[in-house]
Amino acid sequence: MSAEGGTKAIVAALAANLGIAVTKLGAWVLTFSSSMLAESIHSLADSGNQLLLLVGGKRSRRNATARHPFGYGRERYIYAFIVSIVLFSVGGLFALYEGYHKITESLHGAPNELLGSTWWWVPLVVLVIAVGLEGYSFYTATAETKKAKGKTSWINYIRRAKAPELPVVLLEDAAALVGLVLALLGVGLTLLTGNAIFDGIFTLGIGGLLVSVAVVLALETKSLLLGEAANTEDIVAIEKAILAEDDVDAIIHMKTLHLGPEELLVAVKIAVRRDETAAEIAAAIDSVEARIRAAVPIARMIYVEPDLYRKTGTENHSVAEGTSTNTGR
Repeated sequence: MSAEGGTKAIVAALAANLGIAVTKLGAWVLTFSSSMLAESIHSLADSGNQLLLLVGGKRSRRNATARHPFGYGRERYIYAFIVSIVLFSVGGLFALYEGYHKITESLHGAPNELLGSTWWWVPLVVLVIAVGLEGYSFYTATAETKKAKGKTSWINYIRRAKAPELPVVLLEDAAALVGLVLALLGVGLTLLTGNAIFDGIFTLGIGGLLVSVAVVLALETKSLLLGEAANTEDIVAIEKAILAEDDVDAIIHMKTLHLGPEELLVAVKIAVRRDETAAEIAAAIDSVEARIRAAVPIARMIYVEPDLYRKTGTENHSVAEGTSTNTGR
């Protein structure tokens, strides 16, 4: 995923959510609909989330320092994880509380402000406008995601993407659109039946939806924070690049780690011949590093360790001296 594509989707979502939040808050002030209040808080939380993603992207581009020699690429993952927490606590839990509160009031016969208001039609108009604005944001996010995911399925892209911004915006926008439909149903049924319990029930639905999306985001971002290896395509490309010349006999073992969406660390132990000189081994290491960078440009930090190998009497593969098993690919 290009950084520009992610930023475009974030800015589109931020502009849409700010406009939606203002109109929803205005509608809530006029009608006191719990669905409108839950949706207002949801849009404000989403706006804050987009700001967090922009801040995380900017901070991740800082240069490496002596204290942080591998740079700040993972800040994007940290801010994406904070987004999931905000969505869960501010958006989801508040909606669940508001829905429960509205249902309790309805069951105890409390008057419903929406039914007695001359502005009963405002939430419907606002929600229809919000669907249009949110639809534009969702269209932008899906268009940018299609460019990034290629032939990968939507689910696999969300699970495997190393850049968190597009999956976060995509899931937030999808949840927002479904939430708006739920809010329309809640308000509409309340107006049709004169029973405010529907407003509360669908507000609970909005809360459950936001909590579910937040949990998915938290789980996926946690995996990135812990450290994920390169994807299969990049690993295959790196292995082919290492073995492309005859200066490497075999790959004894290799580990990769994403330091950020566009930064990959590669640590590999290669098998060299016993009769090679130090100068020849050094030249082989330089060549391996150059080939890896050419094959996978995001491989910014590469550590190559040469080792000897021997043939055992019971195996047909190379084994690094000093080890008991061959972990080559």
